[in-house]
Amino acid sequence: MSNIEYFLIGYAFFITTISFIHLIRVDAWWIRIWDFPHLQLTLLSALGLLGWLGLSRSTDWLMMLAVGGLLAAMLYEAWLIYPFTPLHRKQVKYLRERKEGGKEQNLIRILNANIYMENTHCPDVLKLVQKHEPDVVMILEANQRWKEALQPLEATYPYQILHPLENTYGLLFYSRLPLRHHEVRFLVQDDIPSIYAQLEMESGQLVHFYGIHPMPPSPTEHYRSTERDAELLVVGKEVRNQKGPVIVAGDLNDVAWSHTTRLFQRISGLLDPRVGRGLYNTFHARYFFMRWPLDHFFVSHHFKLRKIRRLPNCGSDHFPMLIALVYSPEPVDQETPEPERDDLQETEEIIEKSDAD
Repeated sequence: MSNIEYFLIGYAFFITTISFIHLIRVDAWWIRIWDFPHLQLTLLSALGLLGWLGLSRSTDWLMMLAVGGLLAAMLYEAWLIYPFTPLHRKQVKYLRERKEGGKEQNLIRILNANIYMENTHCPDVLKLVQKHEPDVVMILEANQRWKEALQPLEATYPYQILHPLENTYGLLFYSRLPLRHHEVRFLVQDDIPSIYAQLEMESGQLVHFYGIHPMPPSPTEHYRSTERDAELLVVGKEVRNQKGPVIVAGDLNDVAWSHTTRLFQRISGLLDPRVGRGLYNTFHARYFFMRWPLDHFFVSHHFKLRKIRRLPNCGSDHFPMLIALVYSPEPVDQETPEPERDDLQETEEIIEKSDAD
């Protein structure tokens, strides 16, 4: 067996291992980070198969084992990504813009942007808001400097929840829609805020809005994913019991296809407007080859989609996201996610573990 074939076998073993290692239900960061790069792993698996076809084509049993591993990995990765392609059925139905003029009273437009606390492109963020004129703006990683830089928004967005912090988890929330109730909450960690607000649309319909930005598992942030997972699931449990339309938005520091995010959907019953449309990768904005969807919108069945867009970068490591939703409570032919098997038990165990530690 040649050196190239030994290299291909080692390459195949590595790619196959990191493609499936995230299936181990361990919350250590060095396991959970492999939830993220599944699009990249799909391409790397395909590259390994092309390498075998072009450089070896050996049918030795060890090489065949390596080829089988790469093929299994590629198919598994493709299965994870498939829901976020136009081939899949859409979870949130599209609703065309009305032909007649006038403002729609049941339309809500939300801009969500993780601006990166050290970013100095404050004027670019202001221009982005002025260009798209959303009804709601949520800024993540905001500190006092960013609060002062974005003060011009306060003139056109009279309803605000401003909680700047110097730990990269500050939140600034601006709304043209009245806030009938709002609060800053610390659901799991004392220094990681989230917001809950009741927005009143122009039609008078109240919308439950949750803005979250939990801490990710990484060597520089947190040694495990438990706290992040628990925050998502605490919100998911609360959402499940809400009556009326719900929107959850923010940088979840998790990808759309991970076990935790799918568990959150089943617990909350919320829908993902990206399903059947695209990945909308928002991080990392500076490295095109290392991108995945970290910034999310999840909505209840009361909404239909008018628009979802990834916006141009404004100096951050995240792309901003813009969504336009129409409150449309008429019954539609779509399935709402429901808890499966031991989902409820797993949810309680994760939340209890975060509380205990």
